Amino acid sequence: MKTALLAGGTGLIGSQLLQLLARDDAYGTVKCLTRNALPVTHEKIEAIQTNGSDLNGLAASLVADDVFCCLGTTIKKAKTKEAFRKIDFDYPLHLANLSKAQGARQFLLVSALGANPSSSVFYNQVKGEVEEAIAAIGFEAYHVFRPSLLLGARPEERTGEDAAKIFFKWFGFLLPQQYKAIDSAKVARAMLAMANKNGKGTFVYESKLLQGF
Repeated sequence: MKTALLAGGTGLIGSQLLQLLARDDAYGTVKCLTRNALPVTHEKIEAIQTNGSDLNGLAASLVADDVFCCLGTTIKKAKTKEAFRKIDFDYPLHLANLSKAQGARQFLLVSALGANPSSSVFYNQVKGEVEEAIAAIGFEAYHVFRPSLLLGARPEERTGEDAAKIFFKWFGFLLPQQYKAIDSAKVARAMLAMANKNGKGTFVYESKLLQGF
């Protein structure tokens, strides 16, 4: 059986994915990097306490076959562009480098719709830059997931997102499939399904495709 390593297991997608991994027979161990108490307990799950900046000291604990990175924030929550970049670029890239050095075969990254390193939108630019930086590491399989606005209950309030969700609820049918809000559970299911294909190469999944999960 495989070992999974999950970063971001208390977030919207990560908490859903943690439950799926714990129930999946393909995985004998599910390691989860976390600062806080996990939303799920299971005999397979091993919580690894970290604040994100001390990963070098945890390198020996990062041995895994498949690495799932669900880290992410907003500029509003991070408060500065520098803090946002640390969470959405520095931490995922550091995790990718360390886990690859420990023998990881697959890396699965939650990015965002519109990710593009040349974008004039800072958020999309950073997402695109981290996609490219991790691609250069050379995992046997690299999967990038680009969901639109995520639906689901967050532990913290995000006023802008809440307003957008109301809009999508009433007027989402007017939008192309690519831009419709997506249930976080669909993204989690897609990540597990693609990991279990055990393929080779680089794969990018846009929100329109993820809606099918």
